[in-house]
Amino acid sequence: MTDSKKRRLRDAAVGPGTLISESCKIEGRISGTGNFMINGEVDGECDIEGSITLARSGYCKGMLKAASVIIAGTIDGDVVSAGPVEISNTANISGTVTGQAIAVAEGAVVEGVMKTTGNDEPQGYVEKRQEKTGK
Repeated sequence: MTDSKKRRLRDAAVGPGTLISESCKIEGRISGTGNFMINGEVDGECDIEGSITLARSGYCKGMLKAASVIIAGTIDGDVVSAGPVEISNTANISGTVTGQAIAVAEGAVVEGVMKTTGNDEPQGYVEKRQEKTGK
């Protein structure tokens, strides 16, 4: 299956990534290549040649810049993506979101401006994958 047939960015992510765990706090600039998953806290700019996923438990204070971005956590800062941006229903964003295409799930909170750089028609999606809560 090619990446173009993947439904979401999360489905297309392959290979090992860099994990910033829930108990970790990083202060300063993060840069690198590949996929990054932020479950903990980052206070500073992230400039990644790859994808960044800000998980539900993740918090970022500063700019996130990457090839593609998935936001499920909280960010106080701007999001800049050369490609698509996915904003899940648990996201809380205070800042400008810029991407080739932006998908926002119902329930997300975005306090700021969203700018698309692509020429595609707007599309919506509904988050169908709910996290299991042990019920």
